[in-house]
Amino acid sequence: MESVEKCSSEGRETQCVVSDLCGALLRGRNPFCYFLLVCLEGSGVIRSLLLLCAAPLVWLLYTCVSAAFAMKLMIFISMRGVKASAIHGVAMAVLPKFFVEDINAEVWRVFSCFGRKVLVTALPRVLVEPFAVEYMGVDAVMGTEIQVDSHGIATGFVKPPGYVLSGFRKTEAVRRERIVDVWLLKAGSAAHSSSICKEWYSVKESSKADPLPKYKLPKPVIFHDGRLVQRPDPWIALLTFVWMPLGFLLAVIRITAGALLPMHIQYYTFWMMGVRIRVRGNPPDPVNRRKSSGTMFVSSHRTLLDPIMLSASLGRPIAAVTYSISRLSEFLSPIPTVRLTRNRDQDAANISKVLQMGDMVLCPEGTTCREPFLLRYSAMFAELAEHIVPVAVNCRTWMFHGSTSRGWKALDPFFFFMNPSPVYEIHFLSQIPVDLSCRGGKSCHEVANSVQKITAGVLGFECTNFTRKDKYRLLAGNDGYVRS
Repeated sequence: MESVEKCSSEGRETQCVVSDLCGALLRGRNPFCYFLLVCLEGSGVIRSLLLLCAAPLVWLLYTCVSAAFAMKLMIFISMRGVKASAIHGVAMAVLPKFFVEDINAEVWRVFSCFGRKVLVTALPRVLVEPFAVEYMGVDAVMGTEIQVDSHGIATGFVKPPGYVLSGFRKTEAVRRERIVDVWLLKAGSAAHSSSICKEWYSVKESSKADPLPKYKLPKPVIFHDGRLVQRPDPWIALLTFVWMPLGFLLAVIRITAGALLPMHIQYYTFWMMGVRIRVRGNPPDPVNRRKSSGTMFVSSHRTLLDPIMLSASLGRPIAAVTYSISRLSEFLSPIPTVRLTRNRDQDAANISKVLQMGDMVLCPEGTTCREPFLLRYSAMFAELAEHIVPVAVNCRTWMFHGSTSRGWKALDPFFFFMNPSPVYEIHFLSQIPVDLSCRGGKSCHEVANSVQKITAGVLGFECTNFTRKDKYRLLAGNDGYVRS
């Protein structure tokens, strides 16, 4: 059997390809991390710890006894008693980000050139299909089917005939689909009947292969959810869970200091506690600005803490408008907050009132985005503010994301501050000149698009037309509103 590097990608537009998933299209062979993500995001920490404790047994079964037994154990622990809707939600919102980081670039070069694409995997189909169909353009996914009872709860077992894992079952599954032209097999797999396939190629040492560069898929993964930044392989997962109690204590100390200490010393306080705030550009001096109204800082949106970090960098509290944050976050906030109602007239009146009293910060994206993209800027700020200062904000974390779409938003600042040494980058840009504002004859949408483009250029991000509704409909199945 020849190596996949020798497979030609030319003239394949009318042909069909079948590929193994783990160990072939994905560089990693052991799917443990995906089940741990299902546990953590679908059930919670306790079930995740149970699976982590079973990791040595899973490894022993997977390498020495039977991969089928290992898969059965992971499915039972991670899915027993979990709602099928919760499993599907994790597959839609959390797993795609980790799948795309594990794609083998060489295998994708071959796989992507075929007209019809089929994946064969021992993983439950419900975990793979949302990513494969939505982002890779796969036509069919043949995987293990999990059992769900009449109440929509997973039983932890699988439907007959069992796992799409052994050579025989994979062959039978593909035979039911159609005759294929090329089959990409992970190293160690044996080629089967030539009556269903014309060419066979082997993928060797896939764990050492080059990963696929981000955003090279037909549809990039822009929105994703989940708390973990890194792929939770067993050792990384163990370190993460060991750090969690210490990290939570550190987060409480950082949040308490931020809520109680004066704003003019918080920049230095955060640095002493390991939170790095890097400031670029020259923010306007509040003493020298015109007295007619305050300055509106129009910021890109990465986490709930953007306005607080901006205030810390300025050394003075700046009022922030908020859309749907928790009451706990409002209570702990060291800066004034103005809750918007999404009634345009009422919100415009509230923002104008705040500007008459002083400076304020507004995030026109309306929600956070973790990837290097900017969502569409709402144009309301351009109509209301005389002095507009764009602010390019970005943050870097290594363990936990400080934002969520499906989880409890009150914990967002805690998870951000649980990172050992998070970094916030704040770049103040030049104030928008009069001739490029609404007072100079520009429409509010032209001003908003211009500010978005300028901010994206500084950050090296890409502008999009996606909105808050687009994000929450994809990740959470709602419009993102928090109702009383």
